[in-house]
Amino acid sequence: MRILIIEDETELANSMFRYLQNEDYKCDLAFDVQEAREKMMLVDYDCIALDIMLPFGSGLDLLSELKEAGKRDGVIIISAKNSVDDKINSLKLGADDYLAKPFHLAELSARIQSIIRRRNFGGNNTIIYKNLNINLLSKEVMVADTMVEITKTEYSLLLFLILNKNKVVSKNAIAENLSGQSALYFDNFDIIYSHIKNLKKKLGTTGDYIKTIYGTGYKLN
Repeated sequence: MRILIIEDETELANSMFRYLQNEDYKCDLAFDVQEAREKMMLVDYDCIALDIMLPFGSGLDLLSELKEAGKRDGVIIISAKNSVDDKINSLKLGADDYLAKPFHLAELSARIQSIIRRRNFGGNNTIIYKNLNINLLSKEVMVADTMVEITKTEYSLLLFLILNKNKVVSKNAIAENLSGQSALYFDNFDIIYSHIKNLKKKLGTTGDYIKTIYGTGYKLN
């Protein structure tokens, strides 16, 4: 899952970044409106943590631009202005949640997780796909009634494929989702092949759902 943190307080932004990275999110940082606008329009994020008061403009303007562009990124407003009007305006503009400063990083993570579950998985804590059962809270994967031990990267890959089930997902998209970097940084996709191979092996016959579309990418049927 990929998160964009838009916050001009450097110490707070870095704390959020480190905490969410440790929670297995891929995170990007932006410290002003201009930098945030570029990243928002270039990448589809699972959730954006957006401060209202920013250099060169307002976070609410960014929120409006995001919605006008038809993007579906989840948004949680974080603001030192704990006012009812700001909260109402944020929600009217399309924000998913509002969190007033100061806040505990654990609460921020829980709010982000809730937004992602609500937007991508109907608010459920578990995903059931054929004979796969994935617990989004404990991050445990079961095939039929058997627990499967998979790595953090394999777990992220499996979720990404499920989110895009019945679609062909390119190797570039997988590489960018898993690394948080542009696919241009990759000399080859050997690491992607390796992760796919290992995941399919661990899932047993369920791994057959993951089809290789030669020359393009992969598809979860």
